[in-house]
Formats: sequence, C-alpha cells, structure tokens
Amino acid sequence: MKAFEAEVGLKVLVANSADAYYAYQAMCPHMEVALEEGFYDGAVITCHQHLWQWDVRTGAPLGLAEAALQRYEVTEEDGALYVVPFSPLWQTDLLKGVAEGTLEAIAGLARSQTFEEGSVIYKPGDPAEDLCVLASGRIQFTIGRDDRMSPAGFSLRVGEVFGWAALLDDQPARIATATCLERSTVLLIHGRELLAVLEGDPAAGYLVMRRLASLITHHLTPAGAR
Repeated sequence: MKAFEAEVGLKVLVANSADAYYAYQAMCPHMEVALEEGFYDGAVITCHQHLWQWDVRTGAPLGLAEAALQRYEVTEEDGALYVVPFSPLWQTDLLKGVAEGTLEAIAGLARSQTFEEGSVIYKPGDPAEDLCVLASGRIQFTIGRDDRMSPAGFSLRVGEVFGWAALLDDQPARIATATCLERSTVLLIHGRELLAVLEGDPAAGYLVMRRLASLITHHLTPAGAR
C-alpha cells in the first residue's frame, strides 16, 4: 500500500490485493495518523498507533476500529490508476444489502451541500424534511435545547446517517442539533421522496426501517443501559 496526494490536495491510500486495487482515506479516522506507516498483510490494513483495522476490500472496521474508512472508486486504464470519490451511500449501514437499482434511485435523490466549521445544519424546531448522510468532515449531534441539552451528544463520521425524523410519521420538526466540528459535506435526501422509492421495493423498505429503528435505539439509549 502507498499514499498519494492529488493536485487538489486529496490524500489517498492505494492498496493492492491479488489483482485488484482499493483506495481509501490516507489518514486514520481515529487520531489522524498516516495509514501508510501502519501494517498491511494483503487483506487487512492496520494503523500502527492504536491498532485499528479495516478490511481492504470494503473499508469496513475490524476488531477495535469504530469507524469505516472513506472509500474511493478505482479504475485502471492503459496501466494508469484513476481514483474518484465513492458515494458514502454505498458505505452507510442503513442501506447495506439494498438492491443496486433501488440504491441508484436513492442516489439520484441526494443533494450535496457543504457547511463551514461551526455551522448548525439544523436545530430543534426546524422542519424535519431531509435525511442526512455525512460525506466528509465531522458532525456533533446533541439532543435537547438550551440548559436541557443532553451531555451525551456524540460525533458522527463519514457514511453515518442523521436527521432520522425525516423518515418518521408525526415528527414534522427536529428535536436535536447537528453542528459541524469542521468543514463538512452532507448528502441531503428528502424523506418523503426516499419513502416513495422504498415503497416501490418492499424488501428494501423493510430492511431500511428495521435498521433505522436499531440505529435510533443505539444512539439514544444511555451507554450504561445497553
């Protein structure tokens, strides 16, 4: 594996496994350590700092790792490798296992928007219209408002979903605050349009809503009660 930097400043780690090439973010999502300095056995990438590991074929976390690697698509042409951004929709747990045609229809609904550090994407009382998928950056997600703000807020990483109320009945307004900890790009998918796509694929709709329930429970249940 070897790290490269594109002209636009994008740093990418490219790894070869058998006859295939895979590309991911060059820095560990845990402590911003260069993954090129870690270990690679042809199947697993290991950060040498805290031993976080990832499957080289998918970027999925293994062992101690708590976050997936941001993935890029790789194509080979005339002996040269071309790396392009890979949609975070293909990485989010909420949509894993959804049929390719349905996934492409969902991708067609996504609108990309970039927010500067410190920007509030939404706050309690704002209309709950869009489901959000983090494409780059970091988002702090907290529950409540003013002096009733939950101290158990958590930070989201690339590929994670927030703004769940857009897919729920009788939840017209936000009940949380989403704030950018750094410059971040978010994919916005109108909730009602997404539900319409899922209604056309009942199997995908059941899978997504079951995972959504699990996701909400995971994030909103106090750690000591899990």
